[in-house]
Formats: sequence, structure tokens, C-alpha cells
Amino acid sequence: MIILDNALKRREAEDRPIRVGMIGAGFMGRGLANQIVNSVPGMRLVAVANRTLANAERAYAEAGVEPVRVEGATQLDAAIEKGTPAVLEDAFELIKAVHLDCIVDVTGAVEFGARVTVAAIERGLPVVTMNAELDGTVGPLLAHRAREAGVVLTGADGDQPGVQGNLLRFVQGLGVTPLVAGNIKGLQDEYRTPTTQKAFAERWGQDPYMVTSFADGTKISFEQAIVANAFGLTVPKRGMNGWDHEGHVDELTDRFDVDELRELGGIVDYVVKAKPGPGVYVLGTHDDPKQRHYLELYKLGKGPLYSFYTPYHLCHFEVPNSVVRAVDFADAALAPPAGPHVDVVATAKQDLAAGQAIDGLGGYDTYGVAEATAATRAEGLLPMGVAEGCVLTRNVAKDEVLTYADVTLPPGRLVDQLREEQNKLFA
Repeated sequence: MIILDNALKRREAEDRPIRVGMIGAGFMGRGLANQIVNSVPGMRLVAVANRTLANAERAYAEAGVEPVRVEGATQLDAAIEKGTPAVLEDAFELIKAVHLDCIVDVTGAVEFGARVTVAAIERGLPVVTMNAELDGTVGPLLAHRAREAGVVLTGADGDQPGVQGNLLRFVQGLGVTPLVAGNIKGLQDEYRTPTTQKAFAERWGQDPYMVTSFADGTKISFEQAIVANAFGLTVPKRGMNGWDHEGHVDELTDRFDVDELRELGGIVDYVVKAKPGPGVYVLGTHDDPKQRHYLELYKLGKGPLYSFYTPYHLCHFEVPNSVVRAVDFADAALAPPAGPHVDVVATAKQDLAAGQAIDGLGGYDTYGVAEATAATRAEGLLPMGVAEGCVLTRNVAKDEVLTYADVTLPPGRLVDQLREEQNKLFA
């Protein structure tokens, strides 16, 4: 984004870089650390908080930096003043630091991410979240709280939802009405597990549970839910269409009924194996016949649906753009302006027994499916983001969607309180 590079150059020239604190130091966090340290003038990664300090140190080390260990906000502020990168265990002490301009949540943990995000909002810090699981569970409420506090809470450029958000805004700027916002996947198999994905995870140095959440459809369900919530879209049915389509996404313009799309108000969807993958696409209409004439001249076809796409998503490479947008321009790459339109509901990956505690995202027990919020509420369906640790009160068959009536919630969780607050706020 052209304006952002000039803003960073100006900050670098004036020696007032954006000071970023990162929470989480896994695979994606290490990539982001390297990107900020070595490729983003005008921005400094001043601290990394991670419960395992060695992992935080590894993130810096792989970027060619030797950090110091600190124990609290006071020591951290002193290190920042000296220009010394720091690592610490306590994310909440990082958030208390005075010399900090923005935090990035790279954890992917719902309960912990909720506590971190609430603390940052209360502190008045902009938050860039790569935590789609949290966003798809209580994102509308957290965005509301951020607006009330006068701070920016935003999804991240680079991840497919952020890339879709940018493309949607581009398309809207042309006067085109978007009716489909889509994601391109290479694989979809609801029954993948950490065992089946172990070799792939080891090859790329990733967490097998996280890799499984990509393969079993949970991640794409969260990603499309947060796009829907940011742009007022819905799903065509539970789980979306998810067509296998080995051709180009341009060919999808003939697969939809435009009147049905308009009646729904636009949808989120995905395709498997399409080109150009792994990118995103938007299908939209234009009401002006004069402009349709020009669109045909410019090789977008006769309509009524026109195809726009971005052929890649570069994840952590683009996250610094979100930081600049939030800090210097108060612009969210992706944020729900009101209540939820789409949720992600927990579905049994295998037969589950009464008394069993449900394992985590990308595990052996459940996969997530996108569903319209109205149906989620009417049927009391269990959100995927709160399913971990719930204890089943009855036997549940494979592929059955869980409900709140099927489980006992773990006590004292913030995410459950936030979910209840969100339901009441946006009733």
C-alpha cells in the first residue's frame, strides 16, 4: 500500500519508529519478527512476550538480534528507552509498558487472546490480531469495546481475510456491489487430525494442531466468518458451498444465481483446487449499463457477475501494513462494524462420549463449520471458539453439530462472559 511506505520512511527519517510489542512466538510470530527487524524501516519490534522465553529469544535470534530478558513493565520501558529489544514471559506486563505504540496478537489461543485483547483495549493500545479464532468468536463485541475506547482493533493484512477485505474495498470503490467474497483452498477434509498432519507440520516447522485446523475446514470457517462480519455478508448454507473447482475463479461467475445472491445480501464462500491459489476472489455486479459496457471492454466479461481476485496471500509479510494503518491512520484492515452475521459452530469429527472433555482446535474431536448467526442462536449451537475443554453431557454422533445443551462449560472463562455479552448487545 503506497501511502504506508511513505509514512514509514518519514518516521525513519525523523527517528520516531512505531514501537511494536508482539505476543506469541510460534511459526508465524518468528516470520513477523524477521520481517519487522530486517525489512520495515520506521518500525521497531521492541518486545516479544511468550510464556516460554526461549521461544521469544528464538524469534529475535532468527532475525539476527540478541534480546535481553526483562521481568516487568518497568524493566521493559527501560530497555525500550535504551533501544534494546526485550523478551518477557508476561504479556500483561508488556501491555503495561509506556513506550509502546501497538501490539500484535500472534497466539491463536481464544481464551488467552481474549484476555490480552481486553487488557490492551483498556490500556488504550491499538491491537493487530492474527487470532482469527478469537475474532470469529467474539470479534464484534471486542470491536465495539475498541470503538468505545477510541482505539483500533483490526485483523491483519496478508492473511486471507485481510486480503479479501482490501479487495472488497477496492471493488466497492469501483462502484461494484460485491455479492461473493471467496477463499481458495488446496485441501478440505473434515476428518484430518494431528496424526495425519504430523509429517507436513514437521516439514514446515509448524504446530500439527494448527496445521490440522487448516486442513479440516476450521480455519477457513473462522476466516470467512470474520469477513462476513466485517462486510455484512452471510453464508449460502451451513458450511458454505465449498465446491471443488479445478478451473479459474473467473469461471465461477456462471455458477451463482445473482438474484439469490442479492436476496441474501451477499455471501462468503470458498472453492477447493481453483486457480490462482492460494488467493482470494470477489464476485460482484454493477448497476450502471454504461459502466458494464466499459467492464466488457476491459475484458471482465458481459456480467452480470464480474470476477476480481488476488492470486496470493503473504501472511506475516503484510502484517506491518496493518500496524501502520492502525497507528498512523486509525484505519482497520478488517473489523466488524456491528453485530455478527456468521458464527463458527463445533461439529463432531468422530463419535463422542458423554463425560468426555473436548480437545482443542485442530484436534481429534471437532471441526468448525460456518453458520448464519440467526441459526446459531435459534438452535443454541455451540461456537467452536468455546468448545475446547467443554465436557459432554450426552453421546454425540460423528458430524453432529454440538449445542450448549450438550455440554458443561469450564468455569471462570472470560470468553464465555464475552460471548454472553455479545449476544445481549447485538440481540
